[in-house]
Amino acid sequence: MTWLMLATKLAAAAADKAAARPTVSGGEAMMIGLIAIGAALAIAIPALATALAQSRIGAAMAGAVAERPELVGSAIILVAIPETMVILGLVIAFMITTLKAGVK
Repeated sequence: MTWLMLATKLAAAAADKAAARPTVSGGEAMMIGLIAIGAALAIAIPALATALAQSRIGAAMAGAVAERPELVGSAIILVAIPETMVILGLVIAFMITTLKAGVK
């Protein structure tokens, strides 16, 4: 079986499954969309802040380690600290996506 035939069969099966799903009202669809946007923002904003912080920390770390190699350990820790913002954003995004189950 070629990849194209397999992809066609999978797409047809997915379309059949999607057609069998129950429909949602306009208010529920809006709520689901807003929850998805909130979850996306909970990851995107900390990720951008982390990228900005790590770019500055990385440049400073390279200069500091070039002058004093014994600072490698603390430099690695300083690069890892901003990553916790993204991990916490991911946790918040998971919490936001579970809101649908609790809202009636």
